[in-house]
Amino acid sequence: MSISEQQSQQEHAPKFQSLMPPIAPEQRKRGRGSYAIAQSLVSAIEALRANKLRSLLTSLGIIIGVAAVIMMVATSEGNAATINGRLSTLNPNQLNIRGGSASTGGVRQGAGTQQILTQSDADQLATQVPGIAAVSPTVNVNGQVIYQNQNWSTSVQGVYPNYQQVGSWQLQEGNFFTSADEQSNASVAVLGQTVVDNLFTAQGIDPLGRQIRIGSSTFTVVGVLATKGANGATNADDTIFIPFSTANNRLGGSQRALAITVLVAQGQNVTDVQANIQQFLQGRHDPTEFTIQNQGQLLQTVQTASQSLTILLISVAAISLIVGGIGIMNIMLVSVTERTREIGIRIALGAYPRDVMAQFLIEALILSALGGIVGILLGILGAFISASLTSQPLVIDPLAIVLSFTFAALVGIIFGFYPAQRAARMDPINALRTE
Repeated sequence: MSISEQQSQQEHAPKFQSLMPPIAPEQRKRGRGSYAIAQSLVSAIEALRANKLRSLLTSLGIIIGVAAVIMMVATSEGNAATINGRLSTLNPNQLNIRGGSASTGGVRQGAGTQQILTQSDADQLATQVPGIAAVSPTVNVNGQVIYQNQNWSTSVQGVYPNYQQVGSWQLQEGNFFTSADEQSNASVAVLGQTVVDNLFTAQGIDPLGRQIRIGSSTFTVVGVLATKGANGATNADDTIFIPFSTANNRLGGSQRALAITVLVAQGQNVTDVQANIQQFLQGRHDPTEFTIQNQGQLLQTVQTASQSLTILLISVAAISLIVGGIGIMNIMLVSVTERTREIGIRIALGAYPRDVMAQFLIEALILSALGGIVGILLGILGAFISASLTSQPLVIDPLAIVLSFTFAALVGIIFGFYPAQRAARMDPINALRTE
């Protein structure tokens, strides 16, 4: 070596040592873990940036899966909110008793058309079956309602005065008819909000005290019910209530099938009271001639069906996430094959197998996490569009967002583990020989 070369090495040595200060063995051991993770993170980001389109396509399964989970949960909960709103008029303590299906000339009519239940059945139920708060017979005498030059076809129901309690009806103005009205066959009526809207609202008239005509009979409006809204295909506000005796004597209600509505007292077991009613009526009628509908069981059935639908939709969306995870695993295996020489060089230069594994695991995690974030945004947007098109409430469950993102990240780690392990176990000598 020449003298000039030795002098050059001596001049540069101090500068190189100043850039790389000596590190104690304890400090090197403590800092290696965090440094290796940071280095693996940088390498993973650079590798993904080098293949942007492939990275996007790899994350597509995760994006679709997360978006599907959020949209389906939002749609399911929106449907549940709509259904619960429609069923909010149902009282879980209410039992509806109807006659069976009438048969005319061999043709069977709908349920509740058989004239089997009587007013006496309702009156004796109230006194002989324990646990009942109120009972009202109900007869439906549909008719055309007329006020001046306005008319409307609606359901006119003859009921007892305590039907207000049985059906949990609130009054917007006026009063419900009284027991005195029932005993005197008074021609009084309580109108639902839909009837009021079609007969009076357009003219700006207060219906209280006005005379309406039902069929050929005149009735005085004594009350207006507070709105209950629609219950499925039935509009609860499209109705008129009149005294039961008046319906029988003036509107031909005695010629129509009768139903009985029972309100179970608070604190009583509705199922037990239903069994007692069943036993009581079987002593007076054939069991096939009547049915008892438990609204509490109906509500429970609807809620169970809604929960089952939500679970089904989430399961279907979860399949998309699993498919997305398989896509990540396939692309990561391709990436390991393409970067065999790079892996060999890293190991040859002193990288531990766990460092190589961390790099590829981080790549898979980044792919799934980015896919999860994009999927969340698309899912919220899709849920908003769906709610706008179907006129249903927009219900975004934060728990669904957190769970879908967490599941997406776990999918990335699980399906990225095998490619990362394969890269970490690679023989550096064979890897360096790869062209």
